[in-house]
Amino acid sequence: MLEHLFELNSKSKDIAVLIDPDKVLIEDLESLIVSINSTKAKFIFVGGSIVHGVGVDECINVIKSYTSLPVILFPGSGLQVSPSADALLFLSLISGRNPEFLIGHQVVSAPYIKRQGLESIATGYILVDGGKETTASYVSNTNPIPAEKPQIGAATALAGEMLGMKLIYLDAGSGAIKPISKEFIAAVRNEVALPIIVGGGIKTIQNIERAFSAGANLVVIGTAIENDADFLNTIKHL
Repeated sequence: MLEHLFELNSKSKDIAVLIDPDKVLIEDLESLIVSINSTKAKFIFVGGSIVHGVGVDECINVIKSYTSLPVILFPGSGLQVSPSADALLFLSLISGRNPEFLIGHQVVSAPYIKRQGLESIATGYILVDGGKETTASYVSNTNPIPAEKPQIGAATALAGEMLGMKLIYLDAGSGAIKPISKEFIAAVRNEVALPIIVGGGIKTIQNIERAFSAGANLVVIGTAIENDADFLNTIKHL
């Protein structure tokens, strides 16, 4: 099912919209999803750093009532697993050294994910400094890779590929001041053959185009839409 649902490869150039149940009102979801449907977004990601399961379930059920786009869980913890989703990014925070986010939460949630029949996609998750401390780095108690050290990011991604990850996710974190640089993305692209997801600090069409030109296969937009729903209009013609 993976190849059918999550059609990413090293040549893809797609958009995902990230919805954080902690930051959106249920009554506002209909208009948001209708707007997303009018863009070229291929996926809707759902998740956040502190939201719990009940909020995730309700959010996903409402989203799926207004769209046929795949709804993918981007969980901040094992509490954010919902059988209502189409798939789940099974994240391992390979840029950090906190065992709970490398393997601990995964051990706890894996049996539940299997019982629910939820498709899981092994994802090497890499936090990159976006100019401020983010919720992801605070909650995970890990340091992001310095933005000016792309070689560390590339080596980390390569290790993830060798460990059997199916995707690499480079994230500057929600509300990042600056997006991950073209040089950083390109260094990772030159080192691995896996599809690369890039998120955090994406605020302009130029940010999106730079990420694609550097080798990103999926760009995730979240905070820009939370701050200004009209930003969706800028991705209608990508």
